[in-house]
Amino acid sequence: MDTDDLPVVLPASSTTSGLSLALHPLPILNISEHLTRLKLQTKTNLPFVIGALLGTQNGREVEIVNTFEVGMEKDKVTLDHAFFISRKEQYKQVFPSLEFIGWYTVAPQPTARHIALHEQFVPYSSTPLLLMLQPSNKVISADPTAQSLPFKAYEPTIEIRDRKSRSVFIEAPYSVETGEAERIAVDWTAKGGASGTSLESHLHSQRAAVKMLHDRILVLVKYVTDVIAGEATKDHATLRSLSALIASLPASEHSEFRDEFDTEYEDVQLTAYLSALTKSASLLNDLVDKHVVLTSANRDERSGPGPRRRGMGMGMRGPMGGDWDRMH
Repeated sequence: MDTDDLPVVLPASSTTSGLSLALHPLPILNISEHLTRLKLQTKTNLPFVIGALLGTQNGREVEIVNTFEVGMEKDKVTLDHAFFISRKEQYKQVFPSLEFIGWYTVAPQPTARHIALHEQFVPYSSTPLLLMLQPSNKVISADPTAQSLPFKAYEPTIEIRDRKSRSVFIEAPYSVETGEAERIAVDWTAKGGASGTSLESHLHSQRAAVKMLHDRILVLVKYVTDVIAGEATKDHATLRSLSALIASLPASEHSEFRDEFDTEYEDVQLTAYLSALTKSASLLNDLVDKHVVLTSANRDERSGPGPRRRGMGMGMRGPMGGDWDRMH
């Protein structure tokens, strides 16, 4: 039998993985969103999905913390290495503690195609893990309260069969691990998915409150109308409460209110204008003082240390209209 026809996943009875794998909620959400988005874009039930896994590894203890999407060449077989290296370096700058530890995809089960893809990730990690989303698999548990995720993790290994070696996968058990911040984020996402975003929920509550207030105002208006028309009995306590309520409302459309509001608004604007004018005048006064000091200092330097003699070298004219220098 050709080795290409053999299954690429070893049975659990033959060997087991010794990894202690922890999966955080963020990779689960990222992979699910990646699949859903490609389904809508390609309009297919099972599009080709591939991405990288980021996390930490300490011996045999591995944590998958984050993911990013990976591009492929036009042949849909070869990994776009330039794009992969660029994205990996970008994430390394933002998350320096996270390393590339594997890749993810979506398929019913691993095949020879995934082995070929796995070989392309080997230069970046000696043993890259594979996290596979298997949406078609229905996990049936005897415990009705148990909840299983449609994810399976695989560890690569080498199998020797008929004196030939080949790359295969071993299923690795994992556990979902969450921190306090992740639990808050997942809880918020779950509530948002069930009842919309928090803003949408807030707007719905505001709309319901306004609608209730509007309905009650209509009831009061109808009661007052019926009292004026003589079709309803006067309840003086209710009418006094309505009068007090109306008196407490701001009379924004009343002419006297608008006049007073405009007067106060103009007073505020005038005060701000006078403040700006006073500040400008003060700055101008400081500038004039500095200019006077500077020009007086320059005159003192030109005149020298001796006493000032006015008219020196200025060609003074005599009483006859001729130059004084020419007369002497």
